[in-house]
Amino acid sequence: MTKDIKKKLQEWAKTYHCADFIQNDPVQFPHRYRQKQDIEISGLLTAIMSFGNRKQILKKADELHDCMGTSPYQYVLSRRWEKDFPAEEKRSFYRMLSYADFYSYFERLYAAYSRFESLEEALQVYSGLPIEKLCAFLEVSSRSPQKKLNMFLRWMIRKGSEVDFGIWESFDCRDLIIPLDTHVCRVARLLELTETETFSLKNAQRITAALAEVFPDDPCYGDFALFGYGVNNK
Repeated sequence: MTKDIKKKLQEWAKTYHCADFIQNDPVQFPHRYRQKQDIEISGLLTAIMSFGNRKQILKKADELHDCMGTSPYQYVLSRRWEKDFPAEEKRSFYRMLSYADFYSYFERLYAAYSRFESLEEALQVYSGLPIEKLCAFLEVSSRSPQKKLNMFLRWMIRKGSEVDFGIWESFDCRDLIIPLDTHVCRVARLLELTETETFSLKNAQRITAALAEVFPDDPCYGDFALFGYGVNNK
């Protein structure tokens, strides 16, 4: 990687890594809360919904949070989600995510918070890197790029950020993988951090490794450079 590219990444990361990022991003929803459990639940469910048209994401995430009210944690423990998101309801809540899908997410969260103090603690029963633990909890493949889940982990783990929360003390931000989306792929390819715009785990790892050359202690800081520049320079 050339010095010029490293300088660009550092400049772009500094430009886009700021509180202004929050207002138009799904991360605004967990920022409504202060309690750890509320942030975890809001963050996970919002991240899972974060695909497709940005306006629609924000609209449906707002609808979900209206259901959960002032405390997603209390909502989970109250089991009110059983009525709001019936297990047998296959109708779409957001795109291919049905009401039944959200029932499943709430059911997993209820089981976790019934046994553990936090989702962070619940994930410790699984082995591997942060993304492998989270995929095991949700019973999804850890061999795909899992953009939404990697974004959620970035929110929970990165510290010293106006955007991310850094409330998970038992995880290391050096173990994060960059959330791979269209903007990140395009700009990474433009800067020759990767040779392809393929949406694969291997490509996400390749781009993360390249960013670690610039930000060795916090590779996903570079996410703001690639995503921010990509969105603002379409």
